[in-house]
Amino acid sequence: MARRFSAPYQSEPVSGLATWARNLAVFAVVAVLVSIIVVRFGFLEIKPALATFFGGLAIAGLSILFGLAGFAAIWQNGSRGMARILFAFLINALILAYPAYLAFQYRRLPAIHDITTDPIDPPRFEALARLRTGDGANSAVYAGLYSAEQQRHFYPDIEPIELEISVDRAYALSLQIANKRKWLIIDERPPQPPRRIGRIEAVARTPIMGFREDVSIRIVPDGDDSRVDIRSASRYFDSDLGSNAARISKFIDDLNTAADADALKPAKKVPVVPAKPPAKTVKK
Repeated sequence: MARRFSAPYQSEPVSGLATWARNLAVFAVVAVLVSIIVVRFGFLEIKPALATFFGGLAIAGLSILFGLAGFAAIWQNGSRGMARILFAFLINALILAYPAYLAFQYRRLPAIHDITTDPIDPPRFEALARLRTGDGANSAVYAGLYSAEQQRHFYPDIEPIELEISVDRAYALSLQIANKRKWLIIDERPPQPPRRIGRIEAVARTPIMGFREDVSIRIVPDGDDSRVDIRSASRYFDSDLGSNAARISKFIDDLNTAADADALKPAKKVPVVPAKPPAKTVKK
């Protein structure tokens, strides 16, 4: 019975608009994936890679238009192709969801790209400075007072990290966290006399596109305790969409947790060597 009712529908032609919508959606996926691979592995400069990415998004938008036109055509003439349109819409939704979220973040957050726990004297980029000289790269010099004011307003919790552990332990824990988060360590200088200032410079990557964001950590003694400052800055673009502040906040939480756990560890007991009794003298 079902076969008899479905036979007339199966004889209807497939909507060309539905086919175009599906094919464009598939092509958009390929373009976006290729652009992500190109950026993450550095096969091309950032500008042509981004042009490919936004081209893929534009194709996804075009696919949606073809899908809507195909839906209208199917509604009018009863042709087939609704499954192809739904498939195209699903792919386009997956492609456009994250960029739409980033666009919302761009409108909500300030257009700054350089975040630090110490805007007055931020940790410097020294080893990383030579990597920030390419075409379109942001300067290694701190962004300035405007960025500091915007940071204070939007990210008030970004503050120096005061730890009740020695500067050597603070350095070791900071380096451990950087390695655990798979940052590429460019330079590491443990605290050495007489100033005993430790420095770590590393490169972090954004989750999907893998954009490089540079990190500098400074560890200084504060009496018997220590203070840690961190700076995270995007290598490209004027707005980081909150990624650097999120990275620093997570680092602060991880370091405080590690320092608290380290302080709770019992001190290693030094074994006491019993004193040897004085040698007996034999009188002759």
